[in-house]
Amino acid sequence: MIDWFWLNVGSLVFGLIAWTLPIVNLIRYKNNKRKNWSTLSIMSISACAISLYIQIVYAFNLVKIGSLSNLIEEAWVDASSVLLIVTLLLNIITIIVYRDKTTK
Repeated sequence: MIDWFWLNVGSLVFGLIAWTLPIVNLIRYKNNKRKNWSTLSIMSISACAISLYIQIVYAFNLVKIGSLSNLIEEAWVDASSVLLIVTLLLNIITIIVYRDKTTK
């Protein structure tokens, strides 16, 4: 069985990576370093997906051990929703910013 602590830490780390990469993209745009921006966006969305997958594995482990009271927490849904929405918004902003410079 996987330890719940490491699942939560892994989910948090991948969630932070998902938010950090688009911010790095936007900072690099201001510094005129516009190479590989699409790679960082793909990595950001992938990190968000991994983070959400880790939460699914954590929920599965709770069901397996019979801890249904911990499974039904609204905070999980809220945190996962915030992670997904913020990651998508940051990447959409990055695409909008870079779109004009890559088409010319």
